[in-house]
Amino acid sequence: MRIVAPLLTFFAAAALGVAGDEPRPADSKQAMADSKEAITASAGRQLQSVAAMQSALANQRLSISKQVGQASPGSFFLLGPPSRPTENPGMPAETDCPPLPAAEIDALVEDAAKREDLDSDLLRGIARQESGFRPCAVSSKGAMGLMQLMPATAADLGVKDPFDPKENVDAGARLFKQLLTSFGDLPLALGAYNAGPSKINDANGLPNIPETLDYVHRILSVLPVKP
Repeated sequence: MRIVAPLLTFFAAAALGVAGDEPRPADSKQAMADSKEAITASAGRQLQSVAAMQSALANQRLSISKQVGQASPGSFFLLGPPSRPTENPGMPAETDCPPLPAAEIDALVEDAAKREDLDSDLLRGIARQESGFRPCAVSSKGAMGLMQLMPATAADLGVKDPFDPKENVDAGARLFKQLLTSFGDLPLALGAYNAGPSKINDANGLPNIPETLDYVHRILSVLPVKP
C-alpha cells in the first residue's frame, strides 16, 4: 500500500502537468478539477481493493499456520493423526480405522499360531499391544498393520500387502518365531520384536528402554496361567 499511493499521486500530477502545457478553453479549470476528483476517487477504490486483498491473504496465512502447527513430525498428512487410545499406550499413534471384530482376530491368530507352533494368547497379546487390532495402523516410524511390520521386514518376509490382516499376522508370527528361536527366551524375543535384535545383543539382555520394558511387561502380564 505504501507503493501504490505515491505512484497514483505521481501519475495524477503528470497528467495535470501535461494538460497545463496546452491551451485550454474557459472551462479548463473546471475540467481539470473534475479530472483530479476522478483520479482521486479511482485511487481510493484501488487502495480499498489492496487492503481487502491483504486482509484475505492474512486470513489464509493464519489458517495454513494453524494446520501446519497441528501436523506431526514425519507425517504425510497436513492434520495430525487421531490421539492414541489411553488403554493401549504402547500402540502406534496413527490409527484411523476401527479394530477388527474379536471373532476375526481369533481366527487369524489361531491359524498363524498353529502354523508357527506359537501360543495363540501370546500372538494375540502382541497384536493387541502393537496395533490395538487396527489393520490400518501406521506408526510414526513407518511400521504397518496389525503386527506393525517395518517396510524392509515386510519385504524380507514376502508380504505383498502389509495392510491385509492375514498376510500381516502370518508374517508377524513368522518373525516372532524366528526371534524366539534365535534368543531362546520369551522376554528377550518380545524385547527384540519391539526394539530390534541389535538392542538385545548390545545390552546382553533386555535394554534399559522404558518403552521396551513396558511392552514386555504388558504382554506377559495378561497371558493366562497354563496348568
